[in-house]
Amino acid sequence: MEFALFSVGETFRAIGNACRHHGGPLGEGELDRTTATCPWHGWQFDVTTGATLRNPDLSAPRYRVEVRGGAVFVEVP
Repeated sequence: MEFALFSVGETFRAIGNACRHHGGPLGEGELDRTTATCPWHGWQFDVTTGATLRNPDLSAPRYRVEVRGGAVFVEVP
């Protein structure tokens, strides 16, 4: 299970790292506010919801993130 972790303002967000289009690494793409762009073909995902801006049926899984004592924890199934 791979996830991409993003720093958004004062919080962290985590979504599945594989782009739902062709599996590109979302964590290696650019982040503009809350929108991550896949470096392979430019698909965009809202990192707060996992929703893709192109096809809502192909959203990335979203994972709960918690910061405790300066450490970041991501809850994955």
